Amino acid sequence: MILINDFLNSKNLEIRDIATLYVNKGPGSFAGIRNSLSTIKAINLAKKIDYYCYSFYDFKDENKIRYENIPFLCNKFKIKKNLIKPIYLS
Repeated sequence: MILINDFLNSKNLEIRDIATLYVNKGPGSFAGIRNSLSTIKAINLAKKIDYYCYSFYDFKDENKIRYENIPFLCNKFKIKKNLIKPIYLS
């Protein structure tokens, strides 16, 4: 959250200025992905900001993937909103 707040401050933005968040769910380190997803879930619960979780594997048919195209690609490949469902094992 500190990094997010620092980024927003550097752009003269506040969290309420954000309408949608996009988070890459992998590949990457397990701890990094888990922390990112936890932060996004907390922002969604606290501020009601929608989020999309994608993986570059979701866009396998695309030749050139650029970060600024992620919202378009999520729409094109029908990536579902708020799709983080934890699995609890007992």
